Amino acid sequence: MTSGATSPMNVYKLEPDVAAGFTGHLRATHPWFLPGLENCSGCGQTWSTTGLEYPCVDLTEFPHQAQYRQPRAEPQDVLTRLTEQLRSWLPAGLLLEPGASFGPMTGTARGLFGEIHLPVPWTLCMYREALERLQASGIHGLQGCRLNVRHRDEQAPELWELQLEHHGHFHPDCLPADRKPPCPRCGVESYDLPDPYLLDAQSLPTPVDLFRLADWPTLILATQRFVDTVQQLELDGVVFREVPVR
Repeated sequence: MTSGATSPMNVYKLEPDVAAGFTGHLRATHPWFLPGLENCSGCGQTWSTTGLEYPCVDLTEFPHQAQYRQPRAEPQDVLTRLTEQLRSWLPAGLLLEPGASFGPMTGTARGLFGEIHLPVPWTLCMYREALERLQASGIHGLQGCRLNVRHRDEQAPELWELQLEHHGHFHPDCLPADRKPPCPRCGVESYDLPDPYLLDAQSLPTPVDLFRLADWPTLILATQRFVDTVQQLELDGVVFREVPVR
């Protein structure tokens, strides 16, 4: 006799394939930023979020875009004004927190890149051809923007950065029992990345195959379908580590 329960989905963290010997290096940054929060009046912290990257959001025509060029921290009233001013210009549904970045990474590139490339753990790039092959294979949640970088090798591949949705939460069992509640003023929660961490199966998405964890945006996660497709297409540059789900 079988039950009606559904097994947890398999989820994997993307990591660079260090054994492959790729030498690709990007010296590039996004052109626009929301400031960090300076000295929150509720908790006293100065903070920003790493991993909220929106490379497909071009602020070139935004009338106030110059106000977002310099990474910095601002008091709550200034941050709120800049956030709401920008929100009216952006597509609905984007998660806006202090430190979010916008626009295609701009700078220089050198070396040999894998077809899928993680310059840092929270930024994901691909050859344009790799992105198109994954999209053609039915992988959901892939939106990208071409990097604005100069490469010494004129024959270097065209690199695109992925703009990923935010989904999913940690399972309560892996979180510190003594953690403080979120700050009522700014909403920040202060705890280290659980080691090991465990994902809440009920919070994970079904329509997308590649996403950032909403609770910790520096974690880029993939479904079994994404992993299988990457392996079938023999795309190189990353390896996958399964993450426990309950």
